[in-house]
Amino acid sequence: MRAVVFAYHDVGVRCLRVLLAQGVEVPLVVTHQDAADEPIWFDSVAKHARWHGLEVATPANPNTPEFLARVRAARPDFIFSFYYRCMLAAEMLAIPSWGGAYNMHGSLLPKYRGRVPINWAVLNGERETGATLHAMTARPDAGGIVDAQAVPILPDDTAGEVFRKVCVAAELTLHRALPALLAGTALLKPQDLAQGSYFGRRTAADGVIDWRLGVAAVHNLVRAVAPPYPGALAQAAGMPLRVLRTMRAGGAQRASPPQLRWVDGEVQAQCADGALRLLEFELDGQVRDAAAFHARFGATALPLLSG
Repeated sequence: MRAVVFAYHDVGVRCLRVLLAQGVEVPLVVTHQDAADEPIWFDSVAKHARWHGLEVATPANPNTPEFLARVRAARPDFIFSFYYRCMLAAEMLAIPSWGGAYNMHGSLLPKYRGRVPINWAVLNGERETGATLHAMTARPDAGGIVDAQAVPILPDDTAGEVFRKVCVAAELTLHRALPALLAGTALLKPQDLAQGSYFGRRTAADGVIDWRLGVAAVHNLVRAVAPPYPGALAQAAGMPLRVLRTMRAGGAQRASPPQLRWVDGEVQAQCADGALRLLEFELDGQVRDAAAFHARFGATALPLLSG
């Protein structure tokens, strides 16, 4: 069987390697040029494809007539999309001569269709997510489900940590489902789209903390945008505050309006409904731990504002 593979990111690398390990011929790998303004903390599909001697293309738009013709010339039985960032047009999805077109999505569909599903799941305090292999249709993330693998989201997991779990889940899902796909015996389960929602992309501006939402919501935001993402943003006494890692503070003092202060060897963000320990943070571009905070501010309480 032959497959044209559209792939990017760590999930793209691992799933491409699953195809090759199970004997799928890949005449063309389509990926992205890394953006100059984006921190690249993930593995390179192009690098791995070239290690295997595969042809690599990086079109700005994969849906042009010229590139559609190039994919047709590859005579694929399947098209696979693994964390590729562009929507594929209906004309592209219709090219496979036998097996169809399939996508690996980073959630348990139909929940969290759309962009950055892992970040949204962490932000919303979910306790589980996963990876789903599904048929591609003109409507994004709406096709029948081939297989899925769940992973837990622990209370203090960051989105980056959950992503690493989902990457393994994607590899396991494809490895398990691929033999039936190749044999033409896979059974697809239709999605009930009413049981899930579509989510859009997020930007750095969405990481601004609203302390009025309380410690649970703030903790979830910090986890959702923690490195390798930009972090959660606020101000303390007018100084820029970047919060990178938090934990709930047990038996902590509360404060309304919210304030930042040193308490018993740790820095706490105290709100009306509880407090968060700031484990990793940057304040005024200099203070990065509890000892430095205490050396500069002592027990002074700094008022917290949104970033």
